[in-house]
Amino acid sequence: VSTVLFHFVLFGVLAQRMGLGQFFVDMATVIAGRYTGGLAKVSVVSSAFFGTISGSSIANTVSTGSLTIPNMKKMGYPGHLAGGVEAASSAGGQITPPIMGAAAFIMAEFLEVPYTTIVIAAAIPAAMHYIGVLCIVHFHAKRLGLKGVPEEEIPRLFQVIKKGWPTAIPLFVLVYVLFSGYSPHMAAFWGITSALIVGFLNPMHRIKLTDVMDACITGVKYALAVGAVCAAIGIVVGVVNSTGLGFRLGFMVTSGALSISENLIGLVSWIPLMEVTLENLTLFVSLVLIAITCILMGAGLPTTALYIMLATVAQPALADLGIPPLASHLFVLYYGVISEITPPVCASAYAAAGIAGANPFKTGVSAFSFGIAKLMVPMVFVYSPAMLIVLEEYFTWGAFLETTITCAIGIVMMATAVSAYFLTHMPLSVRLLMALAAVFMVAPGITSDLYSLLLALPVLVQQVAARRRETAALTAT
Repeated sequence: VSTVLFHFVLFGVLAQRMGLGQFFVDMATVIAGRYTGGLAKVSVVSSAFFGTISGSSIANTVSTGSLTIPNMKKMGYPGHLAGGVEAASSAGGQITPPIMGAAAFIMAEFLEVPYTTIVIAAAIPAAMHYIGVLCIVHFHAKRLGLKGVPEEEIPRLFQVIKKGWPTAIPLFVLVYVLFSGYSPHMAAFWGITSALIVGFLNPMHRIKLTDVMDACITGVKYALAVGAVCAAIGIVVGVVNSTGLGFRLGFMVTSGALSISENLIGLVSWIPLMEVTLENLTLFVSLVLIAITCILMGAGLPTTALYIMLATVAQPALADLGIPPLASHLFVLYYGVISEITPPVCASAYAAAGIAGANPFKTGVSAFSFGIAKLMVPMVFVYSPAMLIVLEEYFTWGAFLETTITCAIGIVMMATAVSAYFLTHMPLSVRLLMALAAVFMVAPGITSDLYSLLLALPVLVQQVAARRRETAALTAT
């Protein structure tokens, strides 16, 4: 916390003060504003950009949400949906390279691997999260009949770049120094230094000394809040290490999963073409139990603190199951940060609800539904670590492409089920069938993909027929 986290918290605050956040929003408007549900897609894209410099989902929500949530409400989005979109998008910042809430640097120390290894491994899973949010936003907008931003209100790309490109220099400097092999401290130092230089010299958005002082004060407050929690987490970690609680938890999970699997095996072993063994079922049940544990233990904690605790308490249980260390560490991080958008303790959603003037619980439910891809992706890279790219013993181009493409298709299918719209409105029974098809498509393996296609075929037939009836009715009127 003292040697890594503080520097990056300070960098994020300074970058925001010098105008980088506004540049992200303007670029997102240029990229996504004109399409269906444009302002919601602007929220997703700008939050993805902002997530590269801010590992705090609450800071991300407040910073970009103060601009995007009121605009979404003006375009017709209900308050809880507008807040949910922003909270789900902002929660991706904790899993988006290069900073990842500073957890990437702690993970590199835990695993004793170069920082760049963590960044490369986390890139595709983070992209899957944003694909999921964008697709759900798109189909929700289709269902609600929401259009994009009027062409005359979209800023011109050249003007946006001309005005904002200097604010992106510190981010490029930070990433360049990191990937040049220097320490995180050195990268943060040059990122902060370049932010100050650009901030004082940029004629388009010049900052004052008082702005720098305010940014430093804000950065210290953020760091102290995290530091206080980490001090308490340190005690928990010490107790866990000295008592062996982490290994006992692993034993409890695997033995409990075995008991559950023995009761379930008779219900699923009949499925044709699929080898459902007691060992495979025990692994799946163990992963579900560990995921639930991570969500509950991560509730309300800053990213760095929750990762340190989960890596100490929950990760050994995954190691006992034979899961590669990098995959297991990312697994606990992903499910830990899902707590930010999981009711009843969903701090990001509550922050978004405050801006939107909406019911906090409904906003939390909306945020969870928009971020459902984050719930699915960790299971994928545990079963097929080829998605993480850097694990040479698992990576082949064939396995990587098969896993990534089917995962993306499955996430799009789940987006239609969540938003209740594909070619037209989807009845509940069709949504449930599509959701089941999506789960099979996301699961790595040719057999599961075939089951997915069989389940999705009736959905496609129903949607095409319903769409034709709607078109015929419109033509008749």
